[in-house]
Amino acid sequence: MSDLSLAAQAAAAENRPPAVPRHVAVVMDGNGRWARQRFMPRFFGHKQGVDALVRAVNAFADRGVQYLTVFAFSSENWKRPSEEVSGLMSLVLVAVSKYLTKLAGDGVRIRIVGDRSAVSDKLRRAWEHAEELTAGNSRITLAVAFNYGGRWDVVQACRQAIADGVPAEAVDENWLASHMALSFAPDPDLFIRTGGEMRISNFLLWQAAYSELFFTECLWPDFGEAEIDAALEAYAQRDRRFGTIRPNQVVPEGT
Repeated sequence: MSDLSLAAQAAAAENRPPAVPRHVAVVMDGNGRWARQRFMPRFFGHKQGVDALVRAVNAFADRGVQYLTVFAFSSENWKRPSEEVSGLMSLVLVAVSKYLTKLAGDGVRIRIVGDRSAVSDKLRRAWEHAEELTAGNSRITLAVAFNYGGRWDVVQACRQAIADGVPAEAVDENWLASHMALSFAPDPDLFIRTGGEMRISNFLLWQAAYSELFFTECLWPDFGEAEIDAALEAYAQRDRRFGTIRPNQVVPEGT
């Protein structure tokens, strides 16, 4: 049975149209440029980006997406100016305070993925509270990647194997996948990057192996329902083969 038919069967079992991705990953790029175009500080763009995220969560959920993973703060972002980093940390706390009750009431489950060792105790407690408060929700899971990097994710899984004394022959793709930061979710079907850049920037390197990629010029604060529908429409037109060939496809000799 082909991967496509398996995907269609899984979608049917979940009462979800096959053309709708189960899991969408987003690099939310363009906050700073959005603010600069309006002669405002970068922080204002990040604030508008949080508002855009809350709108996007519900829009994706309304369309049948079950998991949404967003790149909020990469492990490389610590190299940004200290005032911007400090502002982002404060913004996270404000955002949790402002939107947590709404998201919880909307049936959103929140998960934080990434290295928590570098953030403040106050921020860690806020994250833990958000995860505990929404643990029973099932409309959509919002995974926020914070202090996250794809290479870090692979390394930390390997370190777990070493720390647990797992024999080398037992460390296979399934073992590593089960110890990745997103082990609770299926691999992303659709990978979106806003802001016009065409790279994945160390985001979900392992999990995005077979994701469909969608790049848009739209800056993240402007990413609304029309842009979401455009991305989902593009995804629906893709022929997902997961490294296999199409039925009746002629394969050249020697391949």
